[in-house]
Amino acid sequence: ISHNRHWETPYQGLYPRQMFQKLVRQLSARHIQVLQGIRRSGKSTVFKLMINHLSALHDPMEILYLNLEDPFFIQFSQSPEKLYDVIDTARKLTGKHIRYLFLDEVQAISGWEKYVKTVYDNEVFEKIFITGSNASLLSGEFATLLTGRYLSSMVYPLSFSEVMAIKNITSPIQMVRQKADVLAVVDDMLRYGSFAEVYDSDDQDLKRDIVSMYYDSILLKDCVSNNHVRDIKSFRELSYYLISNITATYSYSSLGRAVGIHDRSAREFVAYLQQAYLLFELRLFSWSVKEQQNNRKKPYVIDNGFINLSFAFSPNSGRLLENLVFSELCKAGKEVYFYNKGFECDFIIKNPDHSLAAIQVCHELTDQNEKREVGGLKKIDGQYPVVSKTIITYDQETFVGGIDVIPFWKFF
Repeated sequence: ISHNRHWETPYQGLYPRQMFQKLVRQLSARHIQVLQGIRRSGKSTVFKLMINHLSALHDPMEILYLNLEDPFFIQFSQSPEKLYDVIDTARKLTGKHIRYLFLDEVQAISGWEKYVKTVYDNEVFEKIFITGSNASLLSGEFATLLTGRYLSSMVYPLSFSEVMAIKNITSPIQMVRQKADVLAVVDDMLRYGSFAEVYDSDDQDLKRDIVSMYYDSILLKDCVSNNHVRDIKSFRELSYYLISNITATYSYSSLGRAVGIHDRSAREFVAYLQQAYLLFELRLFSWSVKEQQNNRKKPYVIDNGFINLSFAFSPNSGRLLENLVFSELCKAGKEVYFYNKGFECDFIIKNPDHSLAAIQVCHELTDQNEKREVGGLKKIDGQYPVVSKTIITYDQETFVGGIDVIPFWKFF
């Protein structure tokens, strides 16, 4: 009953999410709807938005939501068949047939995919929704059992445009008129990120404490526990090293030397961080997958708040802005690479039609850095023809050498 407050009243105080309308359009498909994303990114909120939507169309008591990370379900962690008993209990409580089933953090139940496949194939429910905080959710046995039966969507922390919508700043005119407020949001996202709970807080120390709590939870639950990591000290050191050296290229051998572990362990640890959606390993752009795999990588995190946990002598505004641009490109669903062979280009975007767009990130374009930033874009255009070349700045707009220089807030 505590999990299903919508049986009595709709959920209140939910932030709208841009991806929600896509999920509404997919309701007509019977496929299992999978939501993936980093812990605390808002997957449960999206569930509640969908439950409110369905409750307006159907009897709310025909909708069942279960948070499987509730300690109550520990007794079922190795017994997915017990979910049948939970469904029967819900039917007895409501006197209704359950039409829509929502399973939150489903990875807490070992073997859950067998239960989901069975009830899907037997058409027990009209629609099944599941969430998970680890990319391995869609690999292994799940992929084998449920191939062709699911639709997957990513849920990220709030995007810049979503924050603007929450503040009712939705048009270019409003953004110009309220530019001070807009830049205040950019400043906040640069330093503290955009997890909803962090965004809600006005206390800077509390913001950092919340992000720190998320970080520890992700490392321990989604990385160490899920992957049975034994050398926890080295794993923590590697994670901290990467976050402290965001945007800098690395190889697995250089990571291993930095924290005193074997190359193979470094590779595995990076994979665990990626599976938990904490870290993204950006690859060198090449039409050859082998060349991408064999070259050095660049680390980025999905939320700038994590960078604020690392040790630094002084704030590096350029790196913070570059990471924020990367995270916003991810939220926009872009396929992103970098280029660093003879010259640098921060981001190369591969469009669905295989055309390319090039982006440089520069906090402020000056006489000292203009040649380097513009030169990188012009050289990449000679190496790989691109459909657009853009320099994204903090708050600078101009036109240099045929290249658009656009403020972050205007670009996104």
